Amino acid sequence: MDRCSLSPIPNAPVAQARLAPWRACVAATVLAAALGASSAIAADATLDAVARDIDAGRFEAAQARIDERLRDGDLAPQVRRDLEFQRERMRRIRLDFPMTEAQALQRLRERIPDLREDEFRRWKASGRIEHMVIDGTPYYFARSISNLFLLDPEAAARRAPPVKPPVVGPMERANAYHVEAVREARASGRHSVAPRRVRVTQSLVVEPDAVPAGEVLTAWIPYPRVIPGQQERLLFAGSQPAAHRIAPESAPQRTVQLEQRAKAGQPTRFSISYELTVHGQVNTIDADRVVPLDDATIARDGLAAHLGERAPHIVYTEAMRAFSKQVVGDETNAARIARKLFDAVDRIPWAGAREYSTLTNISDYALHAGHADCGQQTLLLMTLLRLNGIPARWQSGMVFSDGDYDNLHDWGWMYLAPYGWVPMDVTTGRLDGAGDPGVEWFYFGGLDAYRIAFNDDYAQAFVPPKQHFRSDTVDSQRGEVEWRGGNLYYDRWDYTFEAHVLPEPKPGE
Repeated sequence: MDRCSLSPIPNAPVAQARLAPWRACVAATVLAAALGASSAIAADATLDAVARDIDAGRFEAAQARIDERLRDGDLAPQVRRDLEFQRERMRRIRLDFPMTEAQALQRLRERIPDLREDEFRRWKASGRIEHMVIDGTPYYFARSISNLFLLDPEAAARRAPPVKPPVVGPMERANAYHVEAVREARASGRHSVAPRRVRVTQSLVVEPDAVPAGEVLTAWIPYPRVIPGQQERLLFAGSQPAAHRIAPESAPQRTVQLEQRAKAGQPTRFSISYELTVHGQVNTIDADRVVPLDDATIARDGLAAHLGERAPHIVYTEAMRAFSKQVVGDETNAARIARKLFDAVDRIPWAGAREYSTLTNISDYALHAGHADCGQQTLLLMTLLRLNGIPARWQSGMVFSDGDYDNLHDWGWMYLAPYGWVPMDVTTGRLDGAGDPGVEWFYFGGLDAYRIAFNDDYAQAFVPPKQHFRSDTVDSQRGEVEWRGGNLYYDRWDYTFEAHVLPEPKPGE
């Protein structure tokens, strides 16, 4: 198989380090993902040059290349569409980086009144204040100031008023649910334990006049996958509008498709409701029992698809190889390698993330940025596991609580023989201070039941497929919406997710 490779990235400030250049096949794969397809498209020299210009912040040069090429009357339709996506990618990057340096300074001084410019420059140079130089001018990430207080204790200590602890989900600390699940698994010998029944309504609301009145809007709202032993007893309760198309259970990124005509001056609302039983997962990994994979196991369990590179987001760069070697050392046991890598990625601090469709190589970004969100951490860990011969795959959806907490979330699964596929949630990570190793390492081999998986892979086509670019070329959690004139990006609509955990059924019910 032909593989794409990226140039090694030096230890440079974050804003420059994450701008790794694409090779032609990487750009092709990214564009295929943007269209909701999993197969790569033909490489194109102009497309490759445009992608490199954008990653380097040379937007004017990229736009000039795009304009010149689009004037070609014989241009292949696929290449034309790919170039149009690169133009859209620049627009999305500008939405992610809306602040000038003066605006970023002003916003930070509102929180640190005695801020000195040399301190700002130091935080900027270190990447703590995330920015991108576009055509010679630095622009700052929309969440760069709030992220600074998450990433730098000195900045957090000087904020007036002091920084409040970030809002975290209840499952991010050891609690009664983890104890319940581990106790039940030990007592029963089962891996699927401590289930919860949940009722969900998820909505997507397009702002008024986002499209001309009378035009048909088509929406895709994420919908749970039926996964034996993990997610079962799925009951569709209804939708608005009533007509809908549910993707088959085999769809890696499952959705419900809905259509509705826009009305002048009114928002357009789509929603679905369902009930689902979710089981917690507990697997206590004994490293001494883990054995190397052989060809027969790989063939029998279909593991080849979960080994090796998958450009653009799983690529074995020289920097990735060096990091892996530093963490793994001479260890050869797959379980011990996996735990070392899990622990290393868990140490990367969480911070608010750029939109995935704007990033050229997410695992590489997570390696160099000095921070990462759940999907970025997961793709980094998947890359490192595969680099070490451990099959790894993606899963994502929503997390929720017994109260009013919900959030987008990504995690993954890894294959360790003889255990088979076991889950991993490196962002929730190690539960320090739990007292019980089974609880402390719960998310290395386990999952709680307060999450819903919509996706068993990333960058996969919807069923039925979108006709225009995806807003998220990697994940599917908020939803997607388009009309005959094109995709509607996140600046034109919003979503809501409401989850209610149902009471435990009484015996005999």
